[in-house]
Amino acid sequence: MHGLRLFVLPRARCRALGFALLLGWTGSGHAATTETDLVIYGGTAAGVMAAVEGSRLGKSVVLIEPGRRLGGLTSGGLGQTDIGNKRAIGGFAREFYRAVRRHYEDPSAWRWQAREEYRDGGQTRTGGEEDAMWTFEPGVALKILNDFVRDAGVTVAYGERLDLGAGVRKRGNRIESIGMESGRRFRGRMFIDATYEGDLMAKAGVTYVVGREPNDRYGETLNGVQTAQARFHQLVPGVDPYVRPGDPSSGLLPGIDPAGPGRKGAGDHRVQAYCFRMCLTDHPENRVPFHRPDGYRELDYELMLRNFEAGERGMPWINSAMPNRKTDTNNRTGFSTDFIGQNYAYPDGDYATRAEIVRRHLHYQQGLMWTLANHPRVPESIRGEVRRWGMTRDEFLEGNGWQEQLYVREARRMVGRLVMTQHHCQGSEVVDDPIGLAAYGMDSHHVQRYVDGNGHVQNEGDVEVGGFAPYPISYRAITPREADCANLLVPVCLSASHIAFGSIRMEPVFMVLGQSAAAAAVQAIDEAVSVQQVVYDRLRVRLETAGQVLAWTPAAK
Repeated sequence: MHGLRLFVLPRARCRALGFALLLGWTGSGHAATTETDLVIYGGTAAGVMAAVEGSRLGKSVVLIEPGRRLGGLTSGGLGQTDIGNKRAIGGFAREFYRAVRRHYEDPSAWRWQAREEYRDGGQTRTGGEEDAMWTFEPGVALKILNDFVRDAGVTVAYGERLDLGAGVRKRGNRIESIGMESGRRFRGRMFIDATYEGDLMAKAGVTYVVGREPNDRYGETLNGVQTAQARFHQLVPGVDPYVRPGDPSSGLLPGIDPAGPGRKGAGDHRVQAYCFRMCLTDHPENRVPFHRPDGYRELDYELMLRNFEAGERGMPWINSAMPNRKTDTNNRTGFSTDFIGQNYAYPDGDYATRAEIVRRHLHYQQGLMWTLANHPRVPESIRGEVRRWGMTRDEFLEGNGWQEQLYVREARRMVGRLVMTQHHCQGSEVVDDPIGLAAYGMDSHHVQRYVDGNGHVQNEGDVEVGGFAPYPISYRAITPREADCANLLVPVCLSASHIAFGSIRMEPVFMVLGQSAAAAAVQAIDEAVSVQQVVYDRLRVRLETAGQVLAWTPAAK
């Protein structure tokens, strides 16, 4: 059954289903069909919040997780997620962060350091007056999300991947059921795609895009190719791109795109870079030293070594402190954890293609960390600092400290009833049907490396533009066009341009949107209408009752 692990939690609403169906098998041994009001595909944090909301509102819910772990990036190493303004986060998302604080108020939670020794920082700093905490260990996030699901009585199906061939059965513009590779089927009245990839959305025939739109598509200025904007996380000027310096006949170093960069503002197929958000520690008893992976090639890191030799002195990571002497580690400088240009085939790839991309990202990042800690061409100040750190023994045990969850910053994006754009981010357009607020600047990581007019290597694609207040996200941005599908909501791969998605794509916001999507699905069931015909005024009352923040009010000075 393809690694299936299905369990029924004590308070799950079984409706008229027998236990044989809930366990996924009939007496004859054939795969069964499980029927619920609401089927949620993707056990990300957004999927968890959707499942909890659907159950809280009295519907039978099944949450299907293709892997073995709930929470997606929230439990996958991203312990210091970008939030922007914490007052924009409400509903179950805020309950999650309150649960984090309650966890760390227990002295027994502090195994590797004293509670008073820990200091968070930046936008995630927790003030003394707050009832929430915004930084956490991966295992803590996993426990809290598992508790949410258990307490809500949600049925979870682990290890069930959508059949990418004929897995979605529709009657007209409505999904009737979805089939897994195992042969198991899930029938529902409403469906939610809460994955980072948008597989259910795509296989249901919903219109979507991959890559960057041209600026003239929506009258934007920050979409498409952005060579002038790419000032951050940039290589030092003067780095030679060729295997033998100065010799084009020797070929380009790995990772440099010979076709780049493209015309300014033009659209393309390129996708912003992925990485693993490593959870590191400097505690000797909990630290796993970085290792040199099998198949390591120094040439893969030659560009980084030349960048150091050209004058780079910055530490090539953002190593944000998490409790218990752990970190959430992210990309920094021109050559770091982002595996630039190596993910273009991921969004539309089959499972084998994606697995190979994940494997290559893991191999790259393991080799990167070993190189930083050991290679003599890395400045000693950086080598010495990196050697203090390693993977954690008590996180991601199955990978010896390395997680399975790749940081999929962006994949497919739906083209729905309304497309969120730069104009919504900056407030020149304001939607009238909000289901949550986005609160972060427009943020894209690099998408390619290319040779500039001077014959040197440059990165392209990074955009970091903020300076605007939290803004509302439209209900229409999570609903497909009715002709595409009438009973599906998409809170993660939502309808947004590339640059607007870069502002919206934060885990707390996905949690908010997941909960709002479930509230809308329940309303559509109760009123026997399509998701497009949900009466927004009634939905707004539901959302406000659930504690969602739908309008931004500046704090009093």
